Amino acid sequence: MDTLLIEVTNQNAYNLLRELEKLHLIKVLKNTSSPKIKLSDKFAGKLPIADAEKLQEHIKQSRKKWDI
Repeated sequence: MDTLLIEVTNQNAYNLLRELEKLHLIKVLKNTSSPKIKLSDKFAGKLPIADAEKLQEHIKQSRKKWDI
């Protein structure tokens, strides 16, 4: 069995999906998606501080090269 993610754009589609479920042709799963989390919050603290500082310095140096 495959699981598909679909976007319903019409109320009639919901009714059709419910009818297909009643016929045991599909199973409608509840939406379990988590709320949107900012990437900065999601990945905060994932890099050791020393590595993060080196990366920031490298980014600053790279930007200076482009500004010249």
